[in-house]
Amino acid sequence: MSQTVKEIAAALGAEAHGAVDLLVTGAAEPATAGPDDLALAMTPAYGEALQHGNARAAIVWQGADWQALGLEAAIIAPRARLAMAGLTQMLDAPLPGEGIHPTAHIDPTSTLGEGVSIGAFSVVGAGAKIGKGCWIGAQASIAENVVVGDDCQIHEGVRLQRRTRIGDRVILQPNVVIGGDGFSFVTAEPANVEKARETLGEAATEIPADPRWHRIHSLGGVEIANDVEIGANSCVDAGTIRPTKIGVGTKVDSLVQVGHNVIVGDHCLLCAQAGVAGSTVIGDRVVVGGKAGVADNLKVGDDVVLGGGTIVLSNVPAGRVMMGYPATKMQTHIESYKALRRLPRLLQTLTKR
Repeated sequence: MSQTVKEIAAALGAEAHGAVDLLVTGAAEPATAGPDDLALAMTPAYGEALQHGNARAAIVWQGADWQALGLEAAIIAPRARLAMAGLTQMLDAPLPGEGIHPTAHIDPTSTLGEGVSIGAFSVVGAGAKIGKGCWIGAQASIAENVVVGDDCQIHEGVRLQRRTRIGDRVILQPNVVIGGDGFSFVTAEPANVEKARETLGEAATEIPADPRWHRIHSLGGVEIANDVEIGANSCVDAGTIRPTKIGVGTKVDSLVQVGHNVIVGDHCLLCAQAGVAGSTVIGDRVVVGGKAGVADNLKVGDDVVLGGGTIVLSNVPAGRVMMGYPATKMQTHIESYKALRRLPRLLQTLTKR
């Protein structure tokens, strides 16, 4: 990148001040920024760090006295993280490679749109359809009859299994697996886990006459809507009869598991190490925090926020903020936590009496 402060501010929809024709070639944290870097000092906490670097220009918080901070030019960003989104997009290098690598195997019955790039040792199966402008990294595999929309990024090691359909502008980070069989097995007679659920643990466990687990195959596939992003090493399992679905604009972090038959709504966030068990329905704009889990066959309403580590064992109405295990309303969880921390002191008081 080599752009003026004025050009960057215009692209971000922000205000530029000072020597707006100053040229910058990169971005850096304030303490390590050089004279040609744009320092990212978007909150007051970074103001002091500017004194340790050599930046002449910076993106600063609203109300900052940028001249007192020793800067020649500044970009004022009312919403810092939104500016960060635009700036990182500007700075990101284009994806490498163009065209079809000679080691890629493309089945002659597949269909590739205009401008598709496919990396080394990748495989596109029979009848697959790849939309225009797609970029497919090395060692990815796209099974037979899979449909991929336009302008998608399918990074290294991604696996798209049978009966998978992907919309436009979908980004799949390395080693994502879409459409693997769901974790669905059944025994000839009711298993101990079924009895435990039905009786809430009151029934005694028994040694079954036939302990074998019979596999229920996944025939439903996966449907992923437009503008979805899925992080590295995450998995979305195929539905049993109907497809597992991920809604428009939903973002899934790394190491997330979405079980078979799950429906995830539009514009949701599923954070790292979260898990959603089979046949659960997640509403629109739901945030599932890191290491949170949602049990099977539940409904989580629109605009719900599940804090990190939350475990949901029952339906959640729309608009709730939930925390804890089992999940309760955030206010209830905080009061319970406070009460738990008071217990040692209360016991000491009672002992003295």
